[in-house]
Amino acid sequence: MPKSSASAVQASLPGLCPLTEAVDVLSRAGLEERGAIFTRREVVDFILDLIGYTADRPLHEARLLEPSFGDGDFLLPAIERLMLSYGDRAHGDSAATDLRAAIQGVELHTNTYLATRVKVVALLRDHNFSVRDAGVLADAWLSQGDFLLADLPHDFTHVIGNPPYIRQEMIPQVLIDEYRRRFSTIYDRADIYVPFIERGLTALAPNGALAFICADRWIKNRYGGPLRRFVANGFHLRAYVDMVDTPAFHSDVIAYPAIFVIGRERHGPTRLAHRPSIDATHLTKLARAMTGANDASSDVIEFEAVGKGDEPWVLDDFDALALVRRLESEHPTLEEAGCKVGIGVATGADQAFIGDLDALDVEPERKLPLVMTRDIASGSIAWRGKGVINPFLDDGKLAPFSQFPKFGRYLEARRAEIAGRHCAQKTPANWYRTIDRIYPALVTRPKLLIPDIKGAAHIVYDEGRYYPHHNLYFITSDEWDLRALQAVLLSGIGSLFVGAYSTKMRGGYLRFQAQYLRRIRVPAWKTVKPAMRKNLVAAAEALDAAACNEAVAALYNLTEAERGVLTYKKAAT
Repeated sequence: MPKSSASAVQASLPGLCPLTEAVDVLSRAGLEERGAIFTRREVVDFILDLIGYTADRPLHEARLLEPSFGDGDFLLPAIERLMLSYGDRAHGDSAATDLRAAIQGVELHTNTYLATRVKVVALLRDHNFSVRDAGVLADAWLSQGDFLLADLPHDFTHVIGNPPYIRQEMIPQVLIDEYRRRFSTIYDRADIYVPFIERGLTALAPNGALAFICADRWIKNRYGGPLRRFVANGFHLRAYVDMVDTPAFHSDVIAYPAIFVIGRERHGPTRLAHRPSIDATHLTKLARAMTGANDASSDVIEFEAVGKGDEPWVLDDFDALALVRRLESEHPTLEEAGCKVGIGVATGADQAFIGDLDALDVEPERKLPLVMTRDIASGSIAWRGKGVINPFLDDGKLAPFSQFPKFGRYLEARRAEIAGRHCAQKTPANWYRTIDRIYPALVTRPKLLIPDIKGAAHIVYDEGRYYPHHNLYFITSDEWDLRALQAVLLSGIGSLFVGAYSTKMRGGYLRFQAQYLRRIRVPAWKTVKPAMRKNLVAAAEALDAAACNEAVAALYNLTEAERGVLTYKKAAT
């Protein structure tokens, strides 16, 4: 669905308010536009077990909410459990009255709502409800509308489901504006499942719990910060199950999924499991272990603290986490140790600003040699001769065309492309500036170059000859010898920290972004002994992975077990 404006929405159905029309548009959308993903029954039963919605409990006294029930993947199994729990009382005249508050389901898509209502009535009829009572319960339980805007009749003991996964640009702007007004956790480019989690949590009764299976991006990335803070301020993560690379759904998904069980209480242990086998028997046993219903399982890890405030949640393997925590307690961050982390230049119009350096027909002062990701694929720089136009003087002002006529003619010939950028339209007087300011002095500074997305740390040394492109991060330092630092980062240390704090991409790739690189801990350079410095530099210059690992193990005083963790993390990525 294309991004819609309020005026466009109003024009399509005159007489309706823009917000009503936007909801109506989504209620008629296709599967992809509304973010519908269908969950396997074994996983649904596992989630119901994890949250304690089991037939051996008086479920008619519980109040369960399914905020996006779709075809009934969660709703119908929950109703089956409710029927088993209620037992023979389903035959009585008071059954419909007893069960009216037991279930609440919301579905936006009109045809899906109608089709699932038919299934619910049929299921109730199978349990000997009359046509009338089945219809009464179905109408009491189910509503059609936008969960994020709907009125809810009461609070809930259980909230379950698989919220829609929809990027903001797929939602009419008038709806996004309303969501932002209502929900504090919608931040930056947050997907719509984020306010679903917030609304589900606020709908919980004291000691109630929410169990969702959805993308795990929010636990570590930038847009998840407000939601992590929201959880930390009034809730408790009871359980987390990493579902990456498991067939949890009936179709492949790009996002990495996880199961979260979050309770409306402030304290308690968190139980963690990784990538379980999607087998009913195995999942039943795992649920019992995670809820404390039997002895601890080797597949389950228990710990006391997830994170503070909006800090990323580190939920990886605990041997690695223990090493991260030790190094964090003993050493400063990269920047505290005198290193600076930055990112290369984004121009917004690479075809205009970037070309073969010698062929860029501008004054020599107005172009710089540019290093790009392809140039460092081998582990050292094999420059392909590219350059970037530099529109900035040393003081940060834009270079005037009167002083650099060739530069002016070059840009004027490409004015339509350059001035059409969003940043240029915001400040027309500065139409030819690059998105990021260029600092020419960076060219001659020694630096380490790091591509954004990689399976393992890819650290390349530039002795001071090139300016980095926007998909390269760089590290400079006035204290650390960068060759020695290269050895540290080429070892498993880089992957250890980045892997702990970043989200993984499809194929297991990590995001080696500045926010994660800044979390790496290194000793202060003045504390590194001369012999150690020499070993680190020699290992980096030789690009000898084994030598880097050996020197870094000595630098950090790693135990044999910690060396094994570092080797494993490096191999795993």
